[in-house]
Amino acid sequence: MDMYIEERNEAGNLTATYVGSSNDGKGSGSGRLDVIYPEKSGSLWTRLLTVFLPAGYPHSVTEDYMWYAKWTPSQQNKGVTNVVLGVGVGDASASPTTALLLSILQESTGRIATIIFADRLGTSLEPECKMYRLAADVFNDAAMLLDCLSPTLPRGPRVLLLSSSSTLRALCGVAAGSSKASLSAHFAKWGNLGELNAVSQQQSLTVSITPMGSDDGIEGLEPRDCHFSPGHAGRKAGSVVVSYVSSPIATWTCLILLLSIHLATNRAAVRAVSMHSLNRQRANLVISTYLDQDRIMNPKEVSIQERIFEWDGVLRWRSSSPFAAARFGLTLRDLLVSLAPAHERTGSISDAEARLTRLVHVYQQEDFLVWYDSPQRLGHITLKEGASAESQLKAWALVLWIAHRHHAAGPDATSAAFEPSLELHSRTLQELSSQWLECTSRLGNAGWDIGIASLETASGSRIRLNASIDA
Repeated sequence: MDMYIEERNEAGNLTATYVGSSNDGKGSGSGRLDVIYPEKSGSLWTRLLTVFLPAGYPHSVTEDYMWYAKWTPSQQNKGVTNVVLGVGVGDASASPTTALLLSILQESTGRIATIIFADRLGTSLEPECKMYRLAADVFNDAAMLLDCLSPTLPRGPRVLLLSSSSTLRALCGVAAGSSKASLSAHFAKWGNLGELNAVSQQQSLTVSITPMGSDDGIEGLEPRDCHFSPGHAGRKAGSVVVSYVSSPIATWTCLILLLSIHLATNRAAVRAVSMHSLNRQRANLVISTYLDQDRIMNPKEVSIQERIFEWDGVLRWRSSSPFAAARFGLTLRDLLVSLAPAHERTGSISDAEARLTRLVHVYQQEDFLVWYDSPQRLGHITLKEGASAESQLKAWALVLWIAHRHHAAGPDATSAAFEPSLELHSRTLQELSSQWLECTSRLGNAGWDIGIASLETASGSRIRLNASIDA
């Protein structure tokens, strides 16, 4: 029987159909695999609208989300900012209209950056909330440095610098807001998320009235002269320091010192958090330790060893250096390209039907397909329709173990041929499956919540095997 596979995105829309045909007409598996893409449906406006909707909409949210989202943006229309410092103030040749236009450019750059950043990285903000929480502070402090440098430049480069500053602040807003929501959900054990946010606002207000308190970093630091100046209560308290900070050297020394303290304290705060979900880095640590030492690390132990900034998709065995990488939630075509080459013009994948048939047979009891390309040191994970969070974790554990076995054997002992590699995949899967039930039980006892899907950092695809052509 010829193979027929449907591929759909997270919203359930058909994105590709794979039809396998055998050369002998008997379905022997010796043939080719054709990829059929559906015609693009919907207007350009409809496709642009998806940028502003969460991944998997409307299945990923409740039915009342759209009504809430329709009315909320109207509250955000606050007009054009009046921040024209650094683009017109202090320049005798600058007109108010020029300053206003440059300010609009700066503000627009930031808002466009917000849209792009949220669309491209929105899915990864929750799994990597610790990284993006600290990254938000880095973005904010970098923007402050650019503001302070802007008065020293001519008008042209100054506009570019301030636009970059606005972009960094926009990235800070998206990263900080999303990561804070994820961290608050982690902290709220009794379902007291609203109370936790209210208390957080109280803490921020208390800090803001102290000499070093500020939501924007260093109080009173203006782009036009990079000096401290009084403002609200926090700025007034900070005015005690103003009399001692007057020269440029003293100002920049104080600036760098306070920014360093700001980043160091926020880094300590992020490192103190012990998440109970298994993202890619934490899964590397926990699974490799279990397979190597038959021991499950608890969230506190992992938080001590995990890196705040980690390359996306890298594979590490415990705390070793990266030896491979893996891509998660790939389309079936991406996986097939690693199995057999595709025709440049037609896109037909020759000799892939036989290999895919055998690969599907290996994973017939699983909710995923895994293939590790040893020459490229790259693992490919394609998920089947309905794959649970536990199945996703098992797929990541499998590709990690296979990659480690290739790496441990060395380049001379491993083969890039399909048959030996498929045998290794099958044997590793059998060994992992034999102890997976015990592993998940011990993970739960150690405090890990394996029901949270934190491995997919981008909108992925799902495949439906042996689908009916008439469906």
